Amino acid sequence: MKELGKEGERGDDDGWEVAWGSQSAGVGAGKRNATKRLSIGVFRGAQFAVKYTSRDQHSQKRAIPFCPKNVIPSLPTDKWTRENSLSLSLSLRFAKNTSMTKHAAEHGSFSAKDYQDPPPAPLIDPVELGKWSFYRALIAEFIATLLFLYITVLTVIGYKSQTDDKKPGTDACGGVGILGIAWAFGGMIFVLVYCTAGISGGHINPAVTFGLFLARKVSLVRAIMYMVAQCLGAICGVGLVKLFQKSYYEQYGGGANMLAEGYKTRVGLGAEIIGTFVLVYTVFSATDPKRSARDSHVPVLAPLPIGFAVFMVHLATIPITGTGINPARSLGAAVIYNKDKAWDDQWIFWVGPFIGAAIAAFYHQFILRAGAVKALGSFRSNP
Repeated sequence: MKELGKEGERGDDDGWEVAWGSQSAGVGAGKRNATKRLSIGVFRGAQFAVKYTSRDQHSQKRAIPFCPKNVIPSLPTDKWTRENSLSLSLSLRFAKNTSMTKHAAEHGSFSAKDYQDPPPAPLIDPVELGKWSFYRALIAEFIATLLFLYITVLTVIGYKSQTDDKKPGTDACGGVGILGIAWAFGGMIFVLVYCTAGISGGHINPAVTFGLFLARKVSLVRAIMYMVAQCLGAICGVGLVKLFQKSYYEQYGGGANMLAEGYKTRVGLGAEIIGTFVLVYTVFSATDPKRSARDSHVPVLAPLPIGFAVFMVHLATIPITGTGINPARSLGAAVIYNKDKAWDDQWIFWVGPFIGAAIAAFYHQFILRAGAVKALGSFRSNP
């Protein structure tokens, strides 16, 4: 048996490497006469995975919750100590006459219930400006917001065109209706968050970015650049709608957010605050790293509740403000439509969403995730 426990330690003959901490821990067997390669990983988020890969590319992968009572048969439970240490032992036979046993151990607190969030993002991180992944994320946010505005504003204009009683052959009860508009907004958020979550985080909304910044999930530099990319994408998306349907665009309001007649300013502002709170609160809950650690399916399903939250908020607030809850969406439509009414109410669609996002960030981070005053520093969850 060979002891593996030092970070970065590497074996010349076996080809193994160990890396613990916030990174994944891996052990790979590379014996010359071995016919298979074994990888063991302990991933951030309390997941344990075992992967067998043969040279003919046939592979099997198994991921199980990190729990002493729920381990694969190859891992003897007597090697686990729940509170103060982690000890893994695995023995596999690679060929008829070849057997390899690997043992990895790390001392420290690490159990399923005792989870601690990753370290907060730095306020200013100049290092990320030199990484391609940062600019790739900006491009993803720009394109996603462009597509979001193009599809949704086109849906709004199409609905108004189909229900215009001044046009012959139109039906006031025809078109997609408010329900269809809400589905367009919620469905596009679901699709785009799913597509971009692994690249940029799938914000597509300055209010979401602002809330995540307050929770120290993203740096100030990234937050500002995301907001710029989102606003530019929104302007370009609405610009495409006007380019393809200029006459309808001007005639039916350009999809701009405006306070509806009969509603006071405070009502519109309150609708935007509460609507954005629902959205950002859902984002925090759906992407909670502790929930991702406990339930491996959560990262895949996260776009669904986020999109559904957008759908529900639109059903409630379309009659009041046309539903902003996204400053980039409101700004893009106002810039291209460029009418006084759209600009007069524009502040509502910035102040309201940012207040709602701030409240959601505070509520989730300091009330739901914190057990006491001491948790304000570490955000450590209670059992």
